[in-house]
Amino acid sequence: MTNSKHGAEWSTGVCGCCSDVSICCLTTFCPCITFGRSAGIISKGRVSCWENCVLYVLVHHLLGLFPSVLCGCVYRRKMREEFGLKQGPCHDFFVHCFCHYCALCQEYRELENQGFDLKLGWDENAERMQNRGVTLAPATEGEMKR
Repeated sequence: MTNSKHGAEWSTGVCGCCSDVSICCLTTFCPCITFGRSAGIISKGRVSCWENCVLYVLVHHLLGLFPSVLCGCVYRRKMREEFGLKQGPCHDFFVHCFCHYCALCQEYRELENQGFDLKLGWDENAERMQNRGVTLAPATEGEMKR
């Protein structure tokens, strides 16, 4: 699912955590799950939810918050590019640096509002979208393949 419109507004704000308390609670107690689910969709299944979850736990608990912020920042940028979203309220790095959990919640909500069910993972979401007639851009690595 690609949005051709650039500079689109996010469907919810960074501080909109109260709009979905369940995601807020999940992120507060298990940010690795929120990150893993979102990153699995953003990477279009190249890296699974569980692989992203383990990556987050290892990076966050072994190396500290800063590397987690960098991982979050990378996926936020990919997501913005995919859906043509504005960068804001400030640079992606600072959003994750100062509001890391809020940024994870916002990204999760945005993916839900784009029509994804993050509990299903990429493959099932892609299948659901195709059944509804929505074309999803395939994940490509390097060159285009036939």
